[in-house]
Amino acid sequence: METVNVPSHVGIIMDGNGRWATAKGQKRSYGHKHGSANVDNIVTHAFKRGVKSLTLYAFSAENWARPKEEVDELMKLLKAYLKKFAKKLYKNDVRLIVIGGREELSEDLRKAISEVEEKSKDNKSNILNIAINYGGRQEIVNAVKRLIEKGEEITVNGISENLYTSLSGDPDLIIRTGGELRLSNFLLYQGAYSELYFTDVLWPDFNEIEFDKAMEEFGHRKRRFGKV
Repeated sequence: METVNVPSHVGIIMDGNGRWATAKGQKRSYGHKHGSANVDNIVTHAFKRGVKSLTLYAFSAENWARPKEEVDELMKLLKAYLKKFAKKLYKNDVRLIVIGGREELSEDLRKAISEVEEKSKDNKSNILNIAINYGGRQEIVNAVKRLIEKGEEITVNGISENLYTSLSGDPDLIIRTGGELRLSNFLLYQGAYSELYFTDVLWPDFNEIEFDKAMEEFGHRKRRFGKV
């Protein structure tokens, strides 16, 4: 399938793991495991389709309020993903960047993040941003603070250049799986003019065909950016 207009940067809110597991009579952790396995499929497919940057919403700052057992499982899966797919990222010239606050993360997870980021920092073909302990509002606050600390004027471009995703630019397309119709504090500043695509498909079932549907829909959108 060919899309005339391929989005350079795609953001994905990967929602629905827990509900997917519940529907199968399993614990929510079962859904997270399958959702984690699906990440590699979609990342690989998206880059093959011509997407240059992907930003995946893996764990929000608000997710800490979930049951400890579920949070612990998510953190374990994130660490396992970094270790399992690190070699593949290097081989395919993908740079990995973890966005969000790191203070609340465990020392071993912070170490795993730093190792992959350092080893992949010179990769140039694609960028994979993984949002962990991320919140869009706090990201904007942090960007403004950095400008103030540097004594620079607070401008639209200045804020953009100090966001976590500055190397990827604003997302052309934001996809949310799982049927909810909201951004949930994801890329609020960057997504001002992003095309939004919502699907009822739960993340573990969001396969390459479903991704292509989003790409096809994007190809038919007319982006005016406030102009006629």
